[in-house]
Amino acid sequence: MPDRRSFLQSALAVVGATQVPAATSAPTPAVPATPAAPPQPLHLNINGRDYSLSLEPRVTLLDALREHIGLAGTKKGCDRGQCGACTVLVDGRRINACLTLAVMHEGQRITTIEGLAQGDRLSPLQQAFLEHDAFQCGYCTPGQICSATGLLEEVRADGAGFTDDEIRERMSGNICRCGAYPNIVAAIREVALRRS
Repeated sequence: MPDRRSFLQSALAVVGATQVPAATSAPTPAVPATPAAPPQPLHLNINGRDYSLSLEPRVTLLDALREHIGLAGTKKGCDRGQCGACTVLVDGRRINACLTLAVMHEGQRITTIEGLAQGDRLSPLQQAFLEHDAFQCGYCTPGQICSATGLLEEVRADGAGFTDDEIRERMSGNICRCGAYPNIVAAIREVALRRS
């Protein structure tokens, strides 16, 4: 009967024999990067102001707002349309700015969080979010407020009720990692009831 040492030596020999040395071949040529499309002229109306830009057609609306125009209120969260931090309004409808290209919105009215206040006077929703402590870290707040602004217009147009469940359902695309949902719903409800 083999002892432990003999067994380990033979096992290591088998393992060593099954190891295949790396093939020595010419290095695989690198895949060339996809060339960037040439920048195109683009005119966007954001918060009532016209911007003339020159952007590559693949630039998202989110990146155009943040990196090319300097409106950093719209946040980049997941960059996959799952968190709602980048929500803006386009012709009054809420969209995820990370999922759309800037070139798709020429001739449309884009509203970001910076465009909701009237000078130093906050919008009713912005004021309600403050009064109800509807945020903690605040990262999702611009998207929440833009989404809630769109929600109020949708519900007004649909004639739907403003139950808390309806608000939660319509705001389900906006994630708050801090869990401020009860206060968010209360802020939206207050503004909705004021408008009715």
